[in-house]
Amino acid sequence: MSSTNTWTVTGMTCGHCVASVTEEVSEIAGVESVDVDLATGAVTVTSTTPLEDDAVRAAVEEAGYQLA
Repeated sequence: MSSTNTWTVTGMTCGHCVASVTEEVSEIAGVESVDVDLATGAVTVTSTTPLEDDAVRAAVEEAGYQLA
């Protein structure tokens, strides 16, 4: 059963930002898909199991951005 959660990421301004966040979050174990809405900063992640906020925060920070 898949789990879908949405986080808000601040600091993204362009397509490269979206690609960076998508790439880093996609590397979290169990992630099936990542959908980033640049206009709102919403990052919706579908995964095989619920993700820990800390894992998502670490991936977003690795990409150079922050969770709101």
